[in-house]
Amino acid sequence: MISFKNNNPVVCVQGLGFVGSAMSTAVAMANNAYGNSIFNVIGVDLDNDTGCKRVKDINEGFFPFETTDSVLVDALKKCVNNGNLKATHDEDCYSIADVVIVDIHLDIPFKDDEPDLNFDGMISAITAIATRIKSGALIIVETTVPPGTCEKIVIPTVNKILKERGMSENSVYIAHSYERVMPGKDYLASIVDFWRVFSGKDNKSGDKCEEFFNKIINVDEYPLTRLTSTTASETAKVLENTYRAVNIALMDEWGKFAEHVGIDLFEVVNAIKMRPTHSNIMRPGFGVGGYCLTKDPSFAPASYRQLFSGKDNKFPISTIASRINYNMPQHVADLIKQSLGGSFLGRNIHILGVSYREDVGDTRFSPAETFAETCIAQGGNVTFSDPYVDYWEELDLLSVNLDKFDSSIDVLVFGTPHSQYKEEGYVSNKVINPKLLVFDTNNVLSKQAIQKFKKLGCELFFIGKG
Repeated sequence: MISFKNNNPVVCVQGLGFVGSAMSTAVAMANNAYGNSIFNVIGVDLDNDTGCKRVKDINEGFFPFETTDSVLVDALKKCVNNGNLKATHDEDCYSIADVVIVDIHLDIPFKDDEPDLNFDGMISAITAIATRIKSGALIIVETTVPPGTCEKIVIPTVNKILKERGMSENSVYIAHSYERVMPGKDYLASIVDFWRVFSGKDNKSGDKCEEFFNKIINVDEYPLTRLTSTTASETAKVLENTYRAVNIALMDEWGKFAEHVGIDLFEVVNAIKMRPTHSNIMRPGFGVGGYCLTKDPSFAPASYRQLFSGKDNKFPISTIASRINYNMPQHVADLIKQSLGGSFLGRNIHILGVSYREDVGDTRFSPAETFAETCIAQGGNVTFSDPYVDYWEELDLLSVNLDKFDSSIDVLVFGTPHSQYKEEGYVSNKVINPKLLVFDTNNVLSKQAIQKFKKLGCELFFIGKG
């Protein structure tokens, strides 16, 4: 059993993925007015290869994911050296926790026409906590879950186990508060310097949750928002991400319009953003990726059907938007195939950037994956390079950092708008093949870079630009 040098409250974070690892650091770095840490934090992950690596990295003072946020990296190391942040596989640590934060995955087969929810993993995770947790402790579900999950899955599971243990249902507090973590240069700030929504299963649980986050988050500048039920809090996260997904899907059809009629939609969007009511309009691009926007629009329809027995609402806009976003990389593949004379067979395609977002190393549900699979399935040869990805797990490919883009490369695709690619001459200076086809899917290239490619004789294509 893990022990600490002081008697500060213990916070366990279940799941050390992109959210859990950062959340563990955010809680561990919370200080009192005298600059002393106020929590002892234990990060808990599975006893498998992935979990072992994360636990080992954290215990050695290293953030387990590639990140450009030096503040987060330094904070984790400081907390580990301070002795109030540790990681383990031992689930018995839940027995000493005053707070347990649930940061595990809850997936859904969002590519299906009517995806079904599978709560087995969530039930297993909650069971591991409930069988060990002590009276008076608080469970906070931070995982993005379908509306109704706490009310109909988490709370009944906890109550059943507490009853078996001879404990009252009111002896443990339960709340939901979703994360808005954004990997990148402001990774840690997206937790501690950002707005937070929450709700408890009852008033006391809500009070406990509020008291906890008041110690973690800069609430003076980013006040907490308390909702009336856990289902409302869960809905807020799902609707928030569905709104963004629908916004992006709208840009897909307008991007194709811009390409056809010969205008620059990025220029148009920037003009529209000058109007405050439209400042959050999205832009065209390669497609939607990442762990949230791809799957979250499927949560409400599945929840409505499975948890609340709804039948009359098919969520047509959310469903269509998800389908459009999933198919966006196919549009890029079709354009490239057409430019290659109608076939990928034997052609060499090099992708610059395969993570789903700029300046991060997260390839989960990246649009580059769908694109690459299409090229490979039709006889194309795909290589990639990415400053944040050495190994592309989903496609089992190693990064190939080419010094020169010579005649062996037929197509160069800018898949992710990493900062490095926007630097003057970062890519164009490496091109020595005048017949190279260059596809900019995310408005990466500056006017100067475009001119360089043109002088070399390269043919350029753009998503969202004529």
